[in-house]
Amino acid sequence: MAELDEAVAVCFVVRIDDESLGSFTSCDGLSVEFSMEQHEEGGNNGMVWQLPTRVKYSNVKLSRPVTKDSAKILKWISGMAGGIKRKTAVIEARTLEGSVITGWSLTGVVPVRWSGPQLSLDSPKVAVETLELAHHGFLSSVR
Repeated sequence: MAELDEAVAVCFVVRIDDESLGSFTSCDGLSVEFSMEQHEEGGNNGMVWQLPTRVKYSNVKLSRPVTKDSAKILKWISGMAGGIKRKTAVIEARTLEGSVITGWSLTGVVPVRWSGPQLSLDSPKVAVETLELAHHGFLSSVR
């Protein structure tokens, strides 16, 4: 019987230009959309042409509980005070044992937003931070 590789990830390890930002517990927004333009051809009533025009990539949102790795994000963002430079990012989905299930390499990455935890004594919860990244597309799959 063939062995199955199940895509059950427990963390997402992120590197920006080979500098680790640590692992995250959720990764949302890895998607691509192809914008289509409709063109109606005269005399052809049986169909409407669907012509691809642009490729749009969604922002990627990474979340995790605040850890010692949180300082890595703040260091990376504060390093952009002199100007924002686009980077390359690699996001790897990993198992509990740390083996890579799959990965995504993103080009032209810049931070859009970082939000820290909501601190309140009234409702003790896990302190969570979220990093949102914009990018210009996928370079390749990492495996």
